[in-house]
Amino acid sequence: MDKILRINMGAAGGPQVKSESVGSYAGLGGRALTSTIIAKEVPPLCHPLGEDNKLVIAPGLLSGSAAAMSGRISVGCKSPLTGGIKESNAGGMASQMLGRLGVAAIVLEGKPKEGMLYKLSISKDKVEIKPDNSLKMLGNYAVAEKMKAAHGDKVSCISIGQAGEMKLTGASIAFTDMEFRPTRHAGRGGVGAVMGSKGVKVIVVDDTGCPVRSPKDPGKFKEANQNWVAGLRKHAVTGQGLPTYGTNVLTNVINEAGAYPTKNFMWGRFDTCSKISGETQAETENARGGEGSATHGCHRGCVIRCSGTFYDKDGHYLTKQPEYETVWAHGGNCGIDDIDAIAMLDRLDDDFGLDTIEMGAAIGVAMEAGLIQFGDAQGAINLVKEVGQGTPLGRVLGSGAGLTGRVFGVERVPVVKNQALPAYDPRGIQGMGVTYATSTQGADHTAGYAVTANVLGVGGKVNPLKAEGQIELSRNLQIATTAIDATGMCLFIAFAILDQPETFQALLDLINAFTGAKMTGDDVTALGKNILKLEREFNHKAGFTKEQDRLPDFFKKEKLPPHNLTFLVKDSELDQVYNW
Repeated sequence: MDKILRINMGAAGGPQVKSESVGSYAGLGGRALTSTIIAKEVPPLCHPLGEDNKLVIAPGLLSGSAAAMSGRISVGCKSPLTGGIKESNAGGMASQMLGRLGVAAIVLEGKPKEGMLYKLSISKDKVEIKPDNSLKMLGNYAVAEKMKAAHGDKVSCISIGQAGEMKLTGASIAFTDMEFRPTRHAGRGGVGAVMGSKGVKVIVVDDTGCPVRSPKDPGKFKEANQNWVAGLRKHAVTGQGLPTYGTNVLTNVINEAGAYPTKNFMWGRFDTCSKISGETQAETENARGGEGSATHGCHRGCVIRCSGTFYDKDGHYLTKQPEYETVWAHGGNCGIDDIDAIAMLDRLDDDFGLDTIEMGAAIGVAMEAGLIQFGDAQGAINLVKEVGQGTPLGRVLGSGAGLTGRVFGVERVPVVKNQALPAYDPRGIQGMGVTYATSTQGADHTAGYAVTANVLGVGGKVNPLKAEGQIELSRNLQIATTAIDATGMCLFIAFAILDQPETFQALLDLINAFTGAKMTGDDVTALGKNILKLEREFNHKAGFTKEQDRLPDFFKKEKLPPHNLTFLVKDSELDQVYNW
């Protein structure tokens, strides 16, 4: 990947496209590239929806190659939700296609005149941006259908729904999957609002005529890729659990561990979670049938295949297989145990362009405020529809759990840096609490997935109910995860590389054979540390202090059944996470 596409949306005479060499950004991909560009080019104190912020979309270092699992994409900006730096990650087809086009990053900068909406098209022969107000206030599914009619189904789309156009801070960016459905989302941090502020509704990526990226050493690359795939298939999580039941396999596991946040983080167990578990979901999908029902990949080159396709009771396509965090956010968190209702909520979130975690958390807070009752599935569906309609209540909810709590005077609001906590209660899995509190991204389970050692026994074992060992665990995972995010690899590879040294070596061999580098395990650690350092410095300049690296007080004061524990890690210990 040798070029960066800069789209100046505020240029005199209309948006301008400039293709430039990667220059000093050479050798970077994914999160390493998005965070470096944001740290170097965006004023930390700028308004996130103003002309000085930038939206960076970058495939990973290996994206566009034949490396298995290398199709993730990073989206970076100053977050309108947290006020700090943001990297939001997604699957779908765009990353592989951009890699094959030689595009290291798309950078949207400046700000267009109000009222104009644009379509950006990228192919081997040209890059062009044109106004297209016919797309105004369309959902992501309608946008995908219009692009399919205009460009065929061999392209990929990056788009925003109504939430992004309205610049709501819970807005996501959708990426089409292999079936041309807008089901893969860069969800966290309000990145869709930044794309909306740039006036870009959709980016169409066409890699027709572009071959797979060639490795520096084809022979070693092929051998490493074979070893890599074998290692992933050998591990119980990546080879069996995730392909069979999807990410929702975790519902029963986390519920049994007493860390499944229920009814806005009141309890650690949901009595009827079996109705919405991965096992029940897979059984339902298989019984209803349909192409790609219970096992499915989100992009070409995926061998874990943890996704699926959800059909309604009449056999009609409804949405992708809802992920664990989505099932929790709209399910147990809201006291809802109807898998069909949760699937409908997932469909609406994807169509309107909303982060399912943020949206589910906001509805949980709204339920606590008494807008509707816990367990009211139709009421929850109606609330999400209000977001799509842009009503005043919808705009509040679509701006996240933090704002919803402030508007309705709720004390128990599960956010860090104003971003909603995902599906693991930090009182039941203490290591996740450390990650939530200290991540540069706001509360984010993917930033340092301590569930590995706290619950699953992957990469060692650290008691989830004690403070001991959690700082080191979260620190090491945050460093490793940041490096993985730079490669374009799916985060789920972590299960295999943590447990199987030979699989980690296969990954290093894969990177080195492809790039010609001589990367070691120490180099991976150094890469992760360097990215985190850049992100921390940006946040500091944006006004963040150690006081932002804290969980809400209720986690320290309210005991969580069934273990009846509070969050035990001291603030002074949290301040040591980045002292490496």
